[in-house]
Amino acid sequence: MGKSIRRSVIIPLALAGVVGVVLTGCAETGTGGGGNGDDLKGQTVRLSGGITGSEADLLNKSFEQFTKDTGIKVEYTGDKSFEGNIVTKVKGGSAPDIAIVPQPGLLQSLIATGEVQKADDTVSANVDQYWGPDWKGYGTADGTFYAAPMLANVKGYVWYSPSEFKDWGVEVPKTWDDLLALTKTIQEKTGKAPWCAGFSSGDASGWPGTDWIEDLVLRQSGPDVYDQWVDGSVKFTDPQIKQAFDAVGEILLNPDYVNAGFGDVKSINSTAFADVAAKVADGTCALTHQASFLSSNFLDVKNKDGEAPTIAPDGDVYAFVLPGLKEDASSVEGGGEFVARFSDSAAAKKVQEFMTTPDFANARVKLGGVISANKGADATLASSEFLTEAMQLLQNPDTVMRFDASDLMPATVGSGSFWKGMTSWIDGMSTADTLKAIQAGYEN
Repeated sequence: MGKSIRRSVIIPLALAGVVGVVLTGCAETGTGGGGNGDDLKGQTVRLSGGITGSEADLLNKSFEQFTKDTGIKVEYTGDKSFEGNIVTKVKGGSAPDIAIVPQPGLLQSLIATGEVQKADDTVSANVDQYWGPDWKGYGTADGTFYAAPMLANVKGYVWYSPSEFKDWGVEVPKTWDDLLALTKTIQEKTGKAPWCAGFSSGDASGWPGTDWIEDLVLRQSGPDVYDQWVDGSVKFTDPQIKQAFDAVGEILLNPDYVNAGFGDVKSINSTAFADVAAKVADGTCALTHQASFLSSNFLDVKNKDGEAPTIAPDGDVYAFVLPGLKEDASSVEGGGEFVARFSDSAAAKKVQEFMTTPDFANARVKLGGVISANKGADATLASSEFLTEAMQLLQNPDTVMRFDASDLMPATVGSGSFWKGMTSWIDGMSTADTLKAIQAGYEN
């Protein structure tokens, strides 16, 4: 992927505020799934993406009212190998009508095939109104807008047990130094490692480690340096990036602090990223760093009493945003998906349009397990107090957000040398050599 294309999507992100109004229906806004005449009835629009399992079922369900209103049937099919297959399928003439793309870097590769259709004016206007220029920039290449944002997630949460915090007489930390002090206190009180982590994720192993580094770069060096790091003008070998590795290493490379419930430091690489949920729920692990989507993994595990854990401020499990160097520094890293249309049919255009509205966001958020950054959506519809808070965080005008850096970097780095470098670092490679190896990804 060319750097000229990449630079077109790197822009500052300051999310717009919560819209405290009663949402109006599709017919009133003129942007939702209102009828479009008998010509669209009975038509089928096929969507594809990497969302699978029960989440795929819920995504399909979120189109039920749209189908009743328009007569357009929407069929979403999830593919676990979507990210590795979609470019080949598109080049081979087997593109879906619409693709749900999780990485802006992958999206740029799809746009470069020439097969992604330019977004209609209504889609563009909806994104301007409900997301703004920040999210819109990620779906733009060379000044042309193609793909609208869909859902979102907040990374950089620290999951913990409120009941155990109460027993230990400790509180949620307000700064990075407070977090380190908390870690030391828990270790001393329990005699066990407080943190658990898992970097194993098949071909994508290492990505949970990149989230750690990205969070620290954003908090230590600020959003401007983060942006320069993403666009390549700040190298991995820069002292500011090494500083982030050193900070993360105070936890992840300390054998007294990891890997609770799994083993030693090196066991981080063999632990599946989602398996940490079970250890936090049953009290084996006091702290783990993971995105808001880990909440869904707690649905399939048990607490210390053998029951489903409650996710609440006074429950078995909850989470706080990884604190900054100073108190009340609202900086978060996030992610999300983008809706790229390959078909030029009126029905496909109508589906893409609907997916930019608060009506779609509300329909999917209400079904549970996800959040949206659509500022016209109702955060109180989220399926838990935690997800409501996460969604409001994204909608807060004081929140400084940056998209996942590795998802924005060239694939040879972001999903290549950076992912691999994190696992090598955990296996014992020096920080200096790790940074050189990751930077070398730009030469491939």
